[in-house]
Amino acid sequence: MKAAVITGRALLALLSAAVLAVTGYTWATLQRVEQSVNTTDVLTVMSDVPNAPPANDGAVDILLVGSDSRTDAQGRPLPDRVLRQLRTEATDTVNTDTIIILRVPRDGSKAHAISIPRDTYVPIPDHREEKINSAYGVTKFFTMQRLQQEGVHDLAEREKRGDQAGRRVLVRVVQELTGVRVDHYAEVNLYGFYLLTQVIGGVDVCLNHATSDPDSGADFPAGPQTISGGDALAFVRQRKNIPNGDLGRITRQQVFLSAAVSRLLSAGTLTDPAKLSGLLDAVSKSVVVDDGLDLATLAKQAQGLAGGNVEFATIPVTGVGARNDRGQSIITVDPAQVKAFVAQVLGEKTPTPTTAATTAASSPAPPGTTERFGGGKVVSLDGGPRAVAQQGPPCVD
Repeated sequence: MKAAVITGRALLALLSAAVLAVTGYTWATLQRVEQSVNTTDVLTVMSDVPNAPPANDGAVDILLVGSDSRTDAQGRPLPDRVLRQLRTEATDTVNTDTIIILRVPRDGSKAHAISIPRDTYVPIPDHREEKINSAYGVTKFFTMQRLQQEGVHDLAEREKRGDQAGRRVLVRVVQELTGVRVDHYAEVNLYGFYLLTQVIGGVDVCLNHATSDPDSGADFPAGPQTISGGDALAFVRQRKNIPNGDLGRITRQQVFLSAAVSRLLSAGTLTDPAKLSGLLDAVSKSVVVDDGLDLATLAKQAQGLAGGNVEFATIPVTGVGARNDRGQSIITVDPAQVKAFVAQVLGEKTPTPTTAATTAASSPAPPGTTERFGGGKVVSLDGGPRAVAQQGPPCVD
C-alpha cells in the first residue's frame, strides 16, 4: 500500500517558528523550536552539482518534502502500534509522495507554492527513468547496498548515509525538472503529520461527495467536517474514487494546507504551553531541515504567510495514467514546458515592475493549474480574525 504525506507539514513546522518571531514571543521559545529540528548538510554537498540553476538573492526557494519513512527523524523504527495508527503497517518502502517548491519573497510579498505529482516520470541520476517519488528511495537503497558491500556493517550508519544520498538526488532531480535553485530543504515524515494534526485539534475540510477508499483508509461523508490523525492522513493520500487520481489528490493536499495553516494560527498553539510542547515533540520526531536554514531569518521573510495567503499551482502534465515499460502508471511531462510554467508562476527572484508586466502580457503560462484556497481570509497573529471573505473551507472532490 502506497502512502502519501500532506504537502503542508514542513511548511507548518517552519511557519510556527515564523509566527513566534513575528509576534514577539520569547527568543527562548524560538530557540526551543530550532533546537527541536533535526538538520542535514544535504545542500552543502550540492555545491558541485553540474548544471545547477543559478542562485539569486531576491527570494527563498524551499523544497518541502513529505516522506513516508517508517522511522522517526533520528532513524529509529516506529513501533507497530504507531504504524497501525498511521494505517501504513503493511508498507516498508520509502517514498517522497509530496514534493512542493515554496518561494518566499524577501520583501514579504505573496508566496507561491508549486506541487509536483508523485508519479511524474523523470530521469534519476546514475539510474533509469522512475517516478519522482522514488528518487530518494531507490538512491537510498542502492547506496546502502553498496556501503554494505564495502564493509560498512553498522545499519544506523548505512541508513544515515543512504538518507543523505537520497536527499541529494531528489534535490538534483527537482532542480533539473523545474529550473529552480533550491535554497533550503525541509522534510517531514508521516508520524509528524499525525502528531501535528492532533496537537492543533484537527483541520476543517469539506467534500462535495461522500467517498471511500480501503487502500488509504478513507471513509468520509459529504460536507464540512473536522479530521485529524489517521483520518487526516487518509484524506490526503486517497487516490482511488476521486477525479483525476494523483492530480485530484494534490488539490486536496493544497486545500488541506490552507486550512491547517489557518487552524495553527487560530488554535492558540503557540501561546498554549501544552500545545506548544506537543508541537515541539512533533517537530523533534519528524522534521529534518538543511543546516543553513535559520528559522529566525526565515521568520522575518515569511511574515506575509501569516494570513495563509499562498497561491498554489501544479506543474503542467502531458499525460495521466500512461504506462512505462514495466507496466507502472505514470504521469508524463514536457520538461521545457514545466520550466516555462514554473518561471511564469514564480516570476523572477528579483523582478522589476516593467519586467514582470512584460512577462505577464507576452508570455502566457503553459496549461498547468493555479488555485487560491485562502479565500481572502486574514487572521491576526494572536489568532483572532481581522477579515474573512469566505466562511468555512472550500469543498473539493
